[in-house]
Amino acid sequence: MTTYKSIVGQLVRKVSSDPTNPLVGQIWYNTTTGSLKGRKFTAAAWASGGDLNTARFNLAGCGTQTAGLGFGGNARPPTNNPVGLTEEYNGSSWSEQNDLNTARLGMGGAGTQTAGLAFGGRLAAPPTTFKNETEEYNGSSWSEQNNLDVARINLGGCGVQTAALAFGGEGSPGNDNETEEYDGSSWSEQNTLNTARESICAAGTQTAAVGFGGYVNPGGASALTEEYDGTSWTASNNMGTARYSLAGSGIQTAALAFGGSPTTGATEQYDGTSWTTSTSMTTARRQLASANASPSTSSLAFGGFSTANVATTEEFTGEVTASVTITSS
Repeated sequence: MTTYKSIVGQLVRKVSSDPTNPLVGQIWYNTTTGSLKGRKFTAAAWASGGDLNTARFNLAGCGTQTAGLGFGGNARPPTNNPVGLTEEYNGSSWSEQNDLNTARLGMGGAGTQTAGLAFGGRLAAPPTTFKNETEEYNGSSWSEQNNLDVARINLGGCGVQTAALAFGGEGSPGNDNETEEYDGSSWSEQNTLNTARESICAAGTQTAAVGFGGYVNPGGASALTEEYDGTSWTASNNMGTARYSLAGSGIQTAALAFGGSPTTGATEQYDGTSWTTSTSMTTARRQLASANASPSTSSLAFGGFSTANVATTEEFTGEVTASVTITSS
């Protein structure tokens, strides 16, 4: 809280009502309320949350910062096989829930903590077995649903349980550009991405999504961004940091991208047109998951791989500009 001492020598304007759009650093005295106020800025920041019960990477997630869901992934060692583990986050700690019916890694995820959706992925590697299974979570257990049309791993996913979007990924024989929409019962194929890529990230809804980053073969890490309008994809401005196996959240006009490979904690914000650099994560990592239904100003990152499996959870709070009452101390 700002004190009187810190504003000595500054011009204080007397007003009868608070200004509509005050500038950061502006101070005024409201004669009607008898209060001294100012406009302050708080920078974006990542803060530690509760650790996953099982450290793992290449897992999927959905939900929000205070009601997140994490599922699947690779918990090696001791084995290089996927797990079906499911955990719920309540804003401070994780609790174990019933497993997926089909243990796998590299899935897409969508929905909320009580109405989640898991799709795609793969079994043990090697040999690689691409999966098209879809499962719905009801807050207690998973149930099998109709399969994706195209089996694949490391695909992008967003939306809700009854209106989800899946795109990109890796299938057989290589990178995919297929897009599919889920209506709560079955999947239908739509117009493809302009650039096929795996390990892509997604944010938004079934009819207003943004896909960013990924791995292009040949070419490597990508900074490409594309927007989906419910019918087709159009190219937008690239991210500042090319990467794949990243995570994100938000909507088409306000998305957040963080982490990824090559291993990084870089965080960027998208405003529907371009990307800007934000505060980096504390723990740089790749193959992490997010509560992808969170807004870009309050995201949740968990799991992944750095130099080993990561159990760490981090909570993102976007920059805030607000008017506050100034008190003495």
